[in-house]
Amino acid sequence: MLGRLILPRFQLLTRMAGSTPPKRSPLWIGTHNGTFHCDEVVACFMLKQLPEYENAEIFRSRDDKQLREKCDIIVDVGGEYDHGKKWYDHHQKTFGETLSSIRPEVSEEFNVIRLSSAGLVYSHYGERVIQSILQKERGIQLSPQNLKLAFIQIYRNLISELDAIDNGVPMFEGGEPVYKISTHLSARIGKLNPSWQETSVDIEQRFSQAMEVAGREFVQNVIEVSCSWIAARDYVREALENAKSVYPSGEILVLKTFCPWKAHLADLEKEYKVEGVPKLVVFNDGTSWRVAGVPVSPSSFVGRKFLPTPWRGLRDEELSKKAGVEGLVFVHHSGFIGGAKSEEAALSMAKKSIEWSEE
Repeated sequence: MLGRLILPRFQLLTRMAGSTPPKRSPLWIGTHNGTFHCDEVVACFMLKQLPEYENAEIFRSRDDKQLREKCDIIVDVGGEYDHGKKWYDHHQKTFGETLSSIRPEVSEEFNVIRLSSAGLVYSHYGERVIQSILQKERGIQLSPQNLKLAFIQIYRNLISELDAIDNGVPMFEGGEPVYKISTHLSARIGKLNPSWQETSVDIEQRFSQAMEVAGREFVQNVIEVSCSWIAARDYVREALENAKSVYPSGEILVLKTFCPWKAHLADLEKEYKVEGVPKLVVFNDGTSWRVAGVPVSPSSFVGRKFLPTPWRGLRDEELSKKAGVEGLVFVHHSGFIGGAKSEEAALSMAKKSIEWSEE
């Protein structure tokens, strides 16, 4: 079960402001008390995946003096960001850090959303957190190159959403969304706070529950990205590198087994400086072979090259006769995809499509 090795290890002992936490553990993580939010919940979860904070207790208070005297690391409270001191608050007026300002080696794409405490902790400790989770859950370690890819993708998939929502960043500033909501984790964590009618609920217990919910989401994301997303990227990379052996212009890619390819191809085209060159992808979907047009962007329905107009909407023998290729199954009425009984037939369909000139 995901999180099996991690979630039971929470030893969350919290103290309200006004009571001094006894030194019952090697280290203390400090955050604010009262209503909790997704960003500090995730920040605390991430820290507890690191060996040095694995057995740390959490002290929730808004008393800056007690926090600074008693805690070894402080998130989302305290009015200061100082990595050297291990203080990670983002509420002060002077704070304007983004992922790319702290990690300048990443794309300027990540210079728009102001970080929350989750983003701050992730910026400084994210790779170590990812490796720790993968070691505990799957007993694997990523290469430096793949760890960097996973770090960026997990920020894109999960952490950027938390940062943006916590900071009230508008989703749209023009045609394309600045970020995407894919988990609704902030809303789910928010609902774990006691309602106005719940007067006898132990909020510290709810905070512990929130960490478990957030932890499962985080672990699932790490495993999906590290064990599936990266494998798909490597597979698409191999197809792109071999494209000219399939067709001299490099316009046709072949994937022997289907995997999610559109977003990977868009990124890899930039890396290999062949943007716009691939036009069609041939793949086996597990039941038959397909020929699909490469969209102008991963989410677009507009293709760079679709299958010829005279073939569209035809099936089986009628299609095979019209195209002059045996073993074809169908072409969608819009032309964005077609099917064939064999790899050879699909490749012939793709090559004829590349060479076809629409009137």
